[in-house]
Amino acid sequence: MSVLVLLFAVSAACCLGFGFVLQQNAAEKAPLGDFLSFRLLLDLVRVPRWLGGLGLMVGGMVLGALALAQGEISLVEPLLATNLLFALALSRHQTKQSIGRQGWAGLALLAGGVSAFIVAGQPRGGGTEADPLRHWLIVGAVVGTALVLTTYGKRSRLSWGPVLLSVAAGLLFGVQDAMTRVSGTLFARGGFEELFTGWQPYALVACAVVGLILVQSAFETAPLRMSLPALTAAEPLAGILCGVGFLGDRLHTDTGALAWEAAGLAGIVLGIVLLGLHPALPCGATVKAKAAKAGGTAEPAQIFQGP
Repeated sequence: MSVLVLLFAVSAACCLGFGFVLQQNAAEKAPLGDFLSFRLLLDLVRVPRWLGGLGLMVGGMVLGALALAQGEISLVEPLLATNLLFALALSRHQTKQSIGRQGWAGLALLAGGVSAFIVAGQPRGGGTEADPLRHWLIVGAVVGTALVLTTYGKRSRLSWGPVLLSVAAGLLFGVQDAMTRVSGTLFARGGFEELFTGWQPYALVACAVVGLILVQSAFETAPLRMSLPALTAAEPLAGILCGVGFLGDRLHTDTGALAWEAAGLAGIVLGIVLLGLHPALPCGATVKAKAAKAGGTAEPAQIFQGP
């Protein structure tokens, strides 16, 4: 693994983790009427803290794009998942909570899972890119799943709506990472002319904007410990699927390697869940309390009482 790829990817994770915390701090105070609306972004853009978080997020995306330009998406995505460690570090500074056994266990599982997946799979390029039909099928399946989750998250009477929105946003961000990789290849091959004649750059922008609205709506209606882990877990899974599915990334596929890769991915997800439930991540204001303060009512799907 290139040291440059590691540096870019971890730096991107740091910016993303810090940025998500600042965005959620601001989004939880946004009007409930802006839920799943572009108006939510228009309201948040007036909040300096949210702008700072957005700036860090954009910086993380740029660093992530640099990492993707140098390394395979199946290698970069697990490293980007460590953004939750940096989010926990900033939240710990804000809440003054100690790491404790749960935090160290989550950290060990996340770091160990990333290491196991990379060492066992040894992600590398050189494979043949899939035909356009397979390309469209995989992207369509991931985006379609995100659409179903969004629809159910909006209509659900359960308190899991924000989690579903976060998973949907993570899936779109995973596709966005894949489109970033493809766009970089198009630009290297033919400059701006070839870049803007392809559909991938426009899909990248669409995934970024829709994903941003979804994740800010999740931040608005649920505490960070409920929304961020789902986002962090979904993005690398979608990105790896795209990388192996149609970008030509290759992994070791013998029985032992596949077992360790599966164990590594399971460790990443479990570590994310443990870290996401850590007390250092703030509960935030509940939707019920926000609605009461505004003199209105909240839908049950938007109510979550943090522990």
